[in-house]
Amino acid sequence: MAPFRNRRDAGEKLAQKLSAYVNRPDLTVLALPRGGVPVAYEVALSLNAPLDIFIVRKLGLPGREELAIGAIASGGVRVLNKDIIRMLSIPDEVINFVARREAQELERREKLYRGGRAAPETRDRTVILIDDGLATGASMRAAVVGLRAQHPAQIMVAVPAAAAETCDAFQDEVDEIVCAVTPEPFYGVGHWYEDFSQTTDEEVRNLLQEANHRLLSNT
Repeated sequence: MAPFRNRRDAGEKLAQKLSAYVNRPDLTVLALPRGGVPVAYEVALSLNAPLDIFIVRKLGLPGREELAIGAIASGGVRVLNKDIIRMLSIPDEVINFVARREAQELERREKLYRGGRAAPETRDRTVILIDDGLATGASMRAAVVGLRAQHPAQIMVAVPAAAAETCDAFQDEVDEIVCAVTPEPFYGVGHWYEDFSQTTDEEVRNLLQEANHRLLSNT
């Protein structure tokens, strides 16, 4: 059996490993949409922390979209996979075309998910970045780079499932990394969930609204 029934269950189990952060006044939980939001919702609920999103979009090579040539993140961050770009001699105009297209989708999602709310203030705060898992870690690395530009006090990454080598690699990239399970062989993130169906835009919006209302009612 997979260790997690679904993303909400994974979030509850991940939160148990983050109990030291309960009621921290300087804590913010940021989810990578869409799959990271149900996980992060349960973590934020358990830790009594505000929840918001940090959007990352993969830059897929045209015609071979599964091949990531880089990623962009909230705040105008662009991280490129220079080895692949060099190996395939991908011209700048192709990279820029893909980046512009994904930037439009990133902006659309930020407006859709937040519903007009401003992005959270992260300067001098402890921030936990959450996704539903880490395979190569490319999206999370882009998120870390983007978040670091906002000057938080600490950056932490927490996921329910990760490839062991990816989890280890993040030890040198963030202040703390928590991977609830690191099975070998890894196969892929979805392998460790009984239900890994796609999270919808509506679910993301509803969970963010619920988290926001809960926090306001507790203050």
